[in-house]
Amino acid sequence: MAYRFQVVIDSRDPHAQADWWAETLDWTVEPSDEDFIRSMIAQGFATEAETTTHNGVLVWASAQAICPPDQVGRKDRQRFLFQAVPEGKTVKNRVHWDVRLEGENKDEVRARLESRGATLLWEGHEGPHGWYTMADPEGNEFCIS
Repeated sequence: MAYRFQVVIDSRDPHAQADWWAETLDWTVEPSDEDFIRSMIAQGFATEAETTTHNGVLVWASAQAICPPDQVGRKDRQRFLFQAVPEGKTVKNRVHWDVRLEGENKDEVRARLESRGATLLWEGHEGPHGWYTMADPEGNEFCIS
């Protein structure tokens, strides 16, 4: 049997990270079910302290997911889940993702990402293949090529 999985990223601000990565990947921030959240509070399964308002929408404070726009609501969707953790990032990631630019100019993409808060860490090459290793606004490493 093949397993499905999601990638979970620890974050200081999961909603800001989800917004940043959704824009970067041209993905969608998964919609919040405000009625469900309110019903969980009303039934005593959650408290208002576990929620927040983000972009005018009631959301769970602890996490936010993104997925490709054509996969919203599907069980088998590709998904990044940004979850709140109390500590900041302190060491290099042991896992990172590569963003394949599908023919876009990596220097132009790098400039756009830097203008939105990313940081260039280094440039790498293997033969004719080159990439930039960068960090997102919370310091998580990723590559563009």
